[in-house]
Amino acid sequence: MPHQNFPNRTLVVVLTVDLRLMRESHSDAIESSRLAEESGSGEALTVGQAIANLQGSDLGLRVYAAWWLGRFRVNEPAAVDALIAALDDEADRTEAGGYPLRRNAARALGKLGDRRAVPALIGSLNCSDYYVREAAAQSLALLGDAECIPALTNLLAKGLQEGQLVPHQPDLSQPYDALLEALGTLQATTSIPVIRPFLEHPTDRVQYAAARALYQLTQESIYGERLVQALSGSTLQLRRAALADLGAIGYLPAADAIARTHAENSLKLISLKGLLEHEIKQTSSDPLSQDAIRVMSLMDSLL
Repeated sequence: MPHQNFPNRTLVVVLTVDLRLMRESHSDAIESSRLAEESGSGEALTVGQAIANLQGSDLGLRVYAAWWLGRFRVNEPAAVDALIAALDDEADRTEAGGYPLRRNAARALGKLGDRRAVPALIGSLNCSDYYVREAAAQSLALLGDAECIPALTNLLAKGLQEGQLVPHQPDLSQPYDALLEALGTLQATTSIPVIRPFLEHPTDRVQYAAARALYQLTQESIYGERLVQALSGSTLQLRRAALADLGAIGYLPAADAIARTHAENSLKLISLKGLLEHEIKQTSSDPLSQDAIRVMSLMDSLL
């Protein structure tokens, strides 16, 4: 696709949607197969059946219904109410103390976009289940309500002592990466003093999340460049994480480095898509800016 093939934004929209659907459909297909097998339900659901199953007594069907309502973005009041109620469920608990239904309900509520769920999700930040707290933080970021910033900041601050990381490291008692990403997404500039120490966390993934949040909050290139350096990480998992973070913040100077990263082309395309979307939002000109065309050219080279 040479440059002259991109006179306007139409193809950008098509490509963006295709990449998003490719990523979501693949992960959702895997999760759907797993949950359907565990619940013993391979039949197609209706909205009414899913809500009824969520409120029923069969734990497998309840867990699957919570996932299904989120997957298909069933933003109906009855579905939202049932998912909020599921955040207090005590019936579905593992031997290790986890709450699988609460996890799925928390994830689903972020996808539905109904801010009535914000107070309940804030409450879920106090759940004893690490993965419920993680899902709640992620969904609060998606819902975009600043009301949750103090609660997210307070939970993140549990990893600090007198403004520094707690001495016993690595401390992974909280979902620090999810909390950091949420605060960055929510533009929680007042939380910067709490976020900054996590740049020194011994876990690379937490460091990346701190750099991502600080770039979103300050727009200082030092944090974006830190993520660019992470593209040379020693493991594929870390390189994938850096790709995701750079795409999320739309750090345009990373474009060439992203294209050269030793990782799957599909993930590099998704990361570049984030840069492209950000550039288009920042510029109102049509035809596309030269930077946008350059990113699209890099994407073309990966197809």
